[in-house]
Amino acid sequence: MKLKYESQSVAKLYFMAAIGLFVGQIIFGVILGLQYVWGDFLFPAIPFNIARMVHTNLLIVWLLFGFMGAAYYLVPEESQRELYSVKLAKILFWIFLIAGAAIVASYLLIPYARLAELTGNKYFPTMGREFLEQPTIGKIGIVIVALGFLFNVGMTILSGRKTVINMILLTGLAGLAIFFLFAFYVPDNLVLDKFFWWFVVHLWVEGVWELILASLLAFVLIKVTGVDRELIEKWLYIIVAMALISGLIGTGHHFFYIGTPGYWLWLGSIFSALEPIPFFMLTLFAFNVVNKRRRDHPNKAATLWALGTAVMSFLGAGVWGFLHTLAPVNYYTHGTQITAAHGHMAFYGAYVMVVLTIISYAMPIMRGRKANPMRAQVVEMWSFWLMTVGMVFITLFLTAAGILQVYLQRLTDTPLPFIVVQEKIAVFYWLREAAGLVFLIGLIIYIISFFVKGEEIEG
Repeated sequence: MKLKYESQSVAKLYFMAAIGLFVGQIIFGVILGLQYVWGDFLFPAIPFNIARMVHTNLLIVWLLFGFMGAAYYLVPEESQRELYSVKLAKILFWIFLIAGAAIVASYLLIPYARLAELTGNKYFPTMGREFLEQPTIGKIGIVIVALGFLFNVGMTILSGRKTVINMILLTGLAGLAIFFLFAFYVPDNLVLDKFFWWFVVHLWVEGVWELILASLLAFVLIKVTGVDRELIEKWLYIIVAMALISGLIGTGHHFFYIGTPGYWLWLGSIFSALEPIPFFMLTLFAFNVVNKRRRDHPNKAATLWALGTAVMSFLGAGVWGFLHTLAPVNYYTHGTQITAAHGHMAFYGAYVMVVLTIISYAMPIMRGRKANPMRAQVVEMWSFWLMTVGMVFITLFLTAAGILQVYLQRLTDTPLPFIVVQEKIAVFYWLREAAGLVFLIGLIIYIISFFVKGEEIEG
């Protein structure tokens, strides 16, 4: 099977880089899990703060590679024309990959304070904030790559067919670039600093990224089910509207007890309570579309990933988010392992899985077949279950640790010191580490599935 548009093949570069960086992220996650219970592990070569920085930064970078690859595959097909510039896409790929690798290497090889000095942070300070630790020059590079990418995708869409899917995707990608600009605004006032920091972190993952998620999932479901585009577009309008209505003002659930006005306790609680709704609708949407399918697509693995994305995003971002998002509950749970439990399952369910969904669907086509051989798909589906079950248990163990942490550290009449509590919940960290190793094994099996040979599927 040939690609409809030759320029779609540029997505393969981005997908391969994404998977490679994903492996790096999980390896550092396993290292972090071990450092929770064995504090001197790899110290001083890789201190905990550096390992955590690499883990979170790799997550963001590889997901961005995944989103960009997905856009380069999806947009030409939706727009019914070749990509505006394949050359630009390849140049930006190498700039982003080399810059990303250099930033991660600098974290590991240079003390962070020294890195700030070397990159002139004192002249334009943007470093030191969680998830946004990149040197200022690195952030500028990200903006250049994002603008070039938006130009390439935007010109393709504007000069071709305009569908609901590619317009929602373009809106999400534009929002991704716009809200990242708040990474350059670092007020001296700590309250203002945290307030605007969430404009990047929340409005990415609980705002514009949800638009990207919905458009990618809709595209794959159209391809594997053959359901009328009009039906899927109606669902998309409702899901996106609810995501923006709840997600934008829902930023307020990060403004509890940090020095902001008291009305944020109400706004944050009310609109955060609405945030599970678009994810629940996403689940209904996916299963409704699959049940109404008009074709039995041979790529069973991609269909499984699509359904898994809907379910796990609802559980992680919806249910686990709601568990501690109301102000009276968040008063006790904020900054505990309950937050970590929600973060792990939400990122995996909503964004990791949707990138793996589009890779599962598109990569076989870019390799000249409609779907991988069934033997390869069986291996891939094993990887799906290992990673998903591993993440479920990571979340459950962190939730149990968080509940005990809240009680021993904040609720009891005789609260214990932080480190004493950490020692008492260490058993859950060991269990979390075991689940993390299962996840890593699942990821390795996922990569192996690309090399499994078997009888080619026709039709």
